[in-house]
Amino acid sequence: MTAPIFITRLIPEPGLKKIRESRIPFEMHPEDRSLPASELRHAVAGRQAVLCQLTDAMDESVLEAARGCKIVANMAVGFNNIDVAAASARKIPVSNTPGVLTECTADLTLALILAVARRVAEGDQEMRAGRFQGWGPLYMLGSDVSGATLGLIGPGRIATAVARRAAAFGMPILYHGNRSVPELDQLGGRFCELEELLRLSDFVSLHVPLTAKTRHMIDSHALAQMKPTAFLINTARGPVVNEAALVHALKTHQIAGAGLDVYEDEPRIAPGLADCPNTVLLPHLGSATLATRGAMSRMAAENILAALAGHTPSNLVNPEVWNAS
Repeated sequence: MTAPIFITRLIPEPGLKKIRESRIPFEMHPEDRSLPASELRHAVAGRQAVLCQLTDAMDESVLEAARGCKIVANMAVGFNNIDVAAASARKIPVSNTPGVLTECTADLTLALILAVARRVAEGDQEMRAGRFQGWGPLYMLGSDVSGATLGLIGPGRIATAVARRAAAFGMPILYHGNRSVPELDQLGGRFCELEELLRLSDFVSLHVPLTAKTRHMIDSHALAQMKPTAFLINTARGPVVNEAALVHALKTHQIAGAGLDVYEDEPRIAPGLADCPNTVLLPHLGSATLATRGAMSRMAAENILAALAGHTPSNLVNPEVWNAS
């Protein structure tokens, strides 16, 4: 007999505990890897609920195989891995896990700002390689963070949390999005057009979801508008940046550097990016703390249990499907 709930890969214990306590049978893929489409289609067939990850391509073919499913719960705040229109067409509710990863992603954003500006990764490599010959007045000079202008693109929860941290460093804040945000204004932020933000910011930090409009938002034209002393920070989604254009900008010193946690074609990175010493490259660690990933798994599980009990799940990204049922 097919278990009602399918979990696409290993998840933290808090989410599993919730499901176990419900006594609803579940099946979890026992390996910590993404399933290819053929396996995913087979695995979701006949399920009442699917708990998936941002690495699972829940495309139209997979959602067709899951037709009749009562919910697809994504254990991520972003849901660009799910064809939401295809899910809605099949009356499948989709949920995500916003809010719980705000603070830790903001922490990591600030860590990237500090690390790339003060050449932390380069310094670590110098020490490990035994190249450090002693202090010198011109040795490994970096850039100041205190007092530098921070430009936030996509002023949502995470960007606002980053701004709170930046305020402690006395950083003037510019932001660009669809509208002004009172919380950012209260922190001294100023709403401006994208071109002005790129031109004036010392650090440009990306916090937009991946959509058709934001794909390659940062391209060669955008990079050319940045200061040669400025840094690009991305903890949002990789394809927001044209990575080949970024490599060119880094190698030609069009910008000073970049701190990246996400990539255009994960887990691969663009040719030449790893050769750029003026970068800090992290393996998608934005939400990677024990508490945060545990909370994400628990929220995804709660969304599933609510749907199976006939209650409206929190954090639906297509609530019209639920309301129409």
